[in-house]
Amino acid sequence: MTWVKVCGMTSDAAIESAVVAGADAIGLVLDSRSPRSVTIEVAGELVAGLTIASFIVTVDYRPGEALAAAETVGATGIQPHGDHSLEVVAAALKAGYLTLAPVPVGPDGPLIDWAEIPDASMLLYDTASADRHGGTGTVFDWTLLGDPGRPFVLAGGLGVDNVAAAIEEVQPFGVDASSRLESVPGVKDLSRIVDFIREAKTA
Repeated sequence: MTWVKVCGMTSDAAIESAVVAGADAIGLVLDSRSPRSVTIEVAGELVAGLTIASFIVTVDYRPGEALAAAETVGATGIQPHGDHSLEVVAAALKAGYLTLAPVPVGPDGPLIDWAEIPDASMLLYDTASADRHGGTGTVFDWTLLGDPGRPFVLAGGLGVDNVAAAIEEVQPFGVDASSRLESVPGVKDLSRIVDFIREAKTA
């Protein structure tokens, strides 16, 4: 059964819907430039008592900053984007956190050599963008992935309408969605969350 993460959570109601529907993880964006951003304090409140995995999503954090944020929030994992991301992955693994290592995929294929990422970290393939890290709502060409020879999570423009096809074609370990599960940027549509998880879990 496919592992499912719903990212960009900003409310208790959205998280509850995801948990009840069978999600395996949620993501909390700590980048203030994102419409899905929450503060470290709010992120901590949202994960309090959570029974599934929780990832903080950081941009350009240094290892020390990322580890401190994860500890303060009480998250179980870190998903670092931008500068220092590989350093953060290494530090997070050493500290015992789960990690999702983003690998942006452009028109010519992955922009980061997945072989540079420790085997203990899960790869996260997402659509490359010049002005944002994730949450683009845009699908990349799945045929560009090749075979990394290890489990990976697929992201990038996934929604209720295409997640089953993505799983069938790409055969990822897991899927991750955010912007296409929203009614407006930053606000999750609860029914879309439930429908997405159902489609992914039954594909």
